[in-house]
Amino acid sequence: MRSLTARMLLLVAAVAVASSALTTFALARVLGGTNADQASRLVAQAADQVALRAAGRPRAAAEALRVVQLWRGRGYTVDLARPGAAVVPPFTAADVTGAGDDTPAQTRTVDGFDWLVAARPTGDGRAVLVARQEAAASRLTAPQRRRALLGGALGLGGGVLAGLAFALSVTRPLRRVAAAARRLTAGDRDVQLDPAGPAEVVAVADALGALSTALAASEERQRRFLLAVSHELRTPLTAVAGYAEALQDGLPPAEVPHAASVIAAESGRLQRRVEDLMALARLEADDFRLVAAPTDVGALVRAAHAAFVPRAAAAGVVLSAAVPPSGPVVVTDGERLRQIVDALADNALKVLPAGAPLVLACGPTPGGGVRVEVRDGGPGLTPDDLAVAFERGRLTERYRGRRAVGSGVGLALVGELARRMGGHAEAVPAPEGGVCFAVTLPPTPS
Repeated sequence: MRSLTARMLLLVAAVAVASSALTTFALARVLGGTNADQASRLVAQAADQVALRAAGRPRAAAEALRVVQLWRGRGYTVDLARPGAAVVPPFTAADVTGAGDDTPAQTRTVDGFDWLVAARPTGDGRAVLVARQEAAASRLTAPQRRRALLGGALGLGGGVLAGLAFALSVTRPLRRVAAAARRLTAGDRDVQLDPAGPAEVVAVADALGALSTALAASEERQRRFLLAVSHELRTPLTAVAGYAEALQDGLPPAEVPHAASVIAAESGRLQRRVEDLMALARLEADDFRLVAAPTDVGALVRAAHAAFVPRAAAAGVVLSAAVPPSGPVVVTDGERLRQIVDALADNALKVLPAGAPLVLACGPTPGGGVRVEVRDGGPGLTPDDLAVAFERGRLTERYRGRRAVGSGVGLALVGELARRMGGHAEAVPAPEGGVCFAVTLPPTPS
């Protein structure tokens, strides 16, 4: 397979050859036309010279013969004729009778050949007839042919050199881009390209640089996320392993129920973390499906409130619901919407201190959609935190060690579920003083 440089060189060489041929042809035509014009003047000049020498002066006949032989030696046809005398082509009787001073040479076709013909009176009743084939007169001379070929060769050489310079100017930055792409493939994320070359190549280089930056950021987020998840899994695993070893070593019978309860609780935490990760993985897969049906969002939020009442009471959190008496109803996947509410409520209960309020709310939007909110009176988030709340692991990384945090999978799951359901998730300050995590769903199609 030919390289781009080779293809461009071949193309430019072909164009240069064609241009050179056209230049040579045009130059030859111009030189030939110039020769034809000059030949016409030379035919008239020859007629003038012979007529001058053939005038009725002493020794005119000898001089005329010498001049006639001179022009015949140069390839001209020369004759002297009187009116009424027979003439041979390319001359005609009209040339003899119509001969005049300063009459330009005429072009005449005889037997398929073009002739230049001039006639001049001699003053003694005769006429000088001079002719030459136009093709022979306009034929390029050896120096002219060399000049025409030289001009074509110079054009060809210049075109090839210009094509080579152009091809290199395009392919050199492309080779740099290809080398940078190979570095990206090999795992190098510190790839920066100098903007050089045509605008299109510069755009590709800029896009590749942006891709390198995005890949580095994405891989760094994944690394931090895996570290956060491993930390979240390690804590319950450590507790489970510790109490399991204690049971194996033989705990006092009075402590066995406590050990069993700790193992059960930590196992539940592990199961929830794994389920969140699997749900998020399914969301990112192509085979994820939603089952849409008319859903009473108010009834769904009331059911979620009832399910979280015992856990909220155990944590000392004041749980309430703000739901319309009926509805609102929207066509969506009710199971996924309940998963969103559960994830947000579970996330809030992990961080809220005792006595803090937690509100599960829903209501219609002005556009005919539905908005579901989980509001709390917790420590809240900064504007920068609110902007990245649904990015996987971002809040976990920022607040680890400063306050209670989860793995960050739950909020990422909410954001992705909302997007798949045709809506969007947002985090804003809550009237209760903490954060309002809200999901807005589009109206039911008419």
